Amino acid sequence: MIAMADRKTPHILMVDDDRLVLATLSASVARAGYAVSIAKSAEEAEEMLAGGCHPDMVILDVRMPGQSGLFLAERLRELDHIPFLMLSAYSDEQTVQQAIEQGALAFLVKPIDEAQLFPAIGAALARANELNTLRSTRKQLQDALDNERSISVAVGITMVQYRLARQPAFEQLRRAARSRSMRLVDLAAQIVNGCEAMSAG
Repeated sequence: MIAMADRKTPHILMVDDDRLVLATLSASVARAGYAVSIAKSAEEAEEMLAGGCHPDMVILDVRMPGQSGLFLAERLRELDHIPFLMLSAYSDEQTVQQAIEQGALAFLVKPIDEAQLFPAIGAALARANELNTLRSTRKQLQDALDNERSISVAVGITMVQYRLARQPAFEQLRRAARSRSMRLVDLAAQIVNGCEAMSAG
């Protein structure tokens, strides 16, 4: 159920088996200008995620019948990379530690008022944006490293095949890529894959 569906605003999925808490908090969050979806269990939330719901953040209760909030948190962190806050009527050290280990950006203790909730949401969304930027930068760096590795291996293969020094081999690859209107890294990948296929055969 979506209380507010303007996707220009941050979209928050709230998961809690307590219908009163869910109704009260989701209404407050919607009034604050957020898009809000609600789920009454971790299983229902999983169905929503599998169906294409991709919120900017999830606020979930720790203890619920069936799958716990900690179980759902593991999926959010490992599969979907969706940031989350955790709610609980319990603030024992073990529960808090488990939430932190799962990657919770905040741990809020019930009952929750708006003065406590909205600063936590704002800070968590800001932190989530920072993490997404870092994740994107890390992927770009990894892609660059992988590309460099493919080109280096392809140059080595060309050196052996044509008995060339490294620089002439690199230039030959670059000319071949240009003549085929290909990126150098794509040609390099073809050469490496072809060599591996021959070795496997």
